[in-house]
Amino acid sequence: MIDHPTRDVGFGVYVHWPFCASKCPYCDFNSHVRHQPVDQERFLAAFRREIAHTAARIPGRTVTSIFFGGGTPSLMKPQTVGAILDAIGGAWSIDPKAEVTLEANPTSVEAERFRGYRQAGINRVSLGVQALSDPDLKRLGRMHSVEEALSAVKIAASIFERTSFDLIYARPDQTPRMWGAELEQAISHAVEHLSLYQLTIEPGTWFERLYNAGKLTTPDEETGRALYDITQEVCEKHGLPAYEISNHARPGAESRHNLLYWRYGEYAGIGPGAHGRLVTGNARLATSTEKHPETWLEHVEREGHGVLEEEVLTSEAEGDEFLLMGLRLKEGVDARRYEAFTGKALNERRLRNLVEEGLVRTDGSRLAVTPKGFPVLNAVIAELAA
Repeated sequence: MIDHPTRDVGFGVYVHWPFCASKCPYCDFNSHVRHQPVDQERFLAAFRREIAHTAARIPGRTVTSIFFGGGTPSLMKPQTVGAILDAIGGAWSIDPKAEVTLEANPTSVEAERFRGYRQAGINRVSLGVQALSDPDLKRLGRMHSVEEALSAVKIAASIFERTSFDLIYARPDQTPRMWGAELEQAISHAVEHLSLYQLTIEPGTWFERLYNAGKLTTPDEETGRALYDITQEVCEKHGLPAYEISNHARPGAESRHNLLYWRYGEYAGIGPGAHGRLVTGNARLATSTEKHPETWLEHVEREGHGVLEEEVLTSEAEGDEFLLMGLRLKEGVDARRYEAFTGKALNERRLRNLVEEGLVRTDGSRLAVTPKGFPVLNAVIAELAA
């Protein structure tokens, strides 16, 4: 039994495959391009070792969700995916209803490859479509066309129980009218779930260099807000309301793995650059592994794991993370869990001010951000956590 407020939220396993066919200019994820074939057998052996090492530290868990992220996990052979799932099943028990997601790029998706993932145990796929405009796909550095993307969505829906795809908005020169039409088109193809992210200029990316050189412009704050409002309006009209600030789903089709993060559950991070939150006794550990793939590989082969940093979170840090994650959700958080983490209640004066401003609402111990508050979510969280 875990003597910690995390219990009953679930236990997830995140597996990071760090390789991509090319690096997108907006991306700051831990992704790497290799011009020689990746030794999947060697990486598989390392994944197995890191899974076994983690399970020895936190035995007896029941896995409720597994997520293969990246990078581009769909560059893995279905056999590699199946073997990793077997290793997770050998280390912990897996809930028969566990959600098992794989991120995929819609670059000439082959139905046979998708069938292989389905046979390996994947039951949900998330496609990185990003735009339904060929010029914008080229500008975003994507290697697929709109036609290929929509074909991939159709193939995925015919093979997997559950599907999702991502789009990026607030792209250069994008107007609310253009985005509204694109979103309508997307929803006509979306089965149950959409992840819709505003383009942000991330440090260290090619887009940052172009932006700083004046060669890339993004919509101003007013247009960005109009694009956000259109997103909410169109998705709600079609029965895909936001359940999290950037994620929309038909009721019951929410991503269970991401809900586990936002509800501040426990999860193991496996692979290069993966983060985890492990609960041992009455402490929560924040873990992170070596980012560079080949260095991680050598570290695992030498030490049995690739963890470089491990921190026991203070009660204050847990409370801050709990608010930071949970208030992204439409359902909000239970303030009693905040008290269980920190040993103190939220500041009544600050909370009352936010309620009076219409930015948050309370219902008994439940606290949630309002539609008015979501566009200024970071400021709301900063005020509550201060």
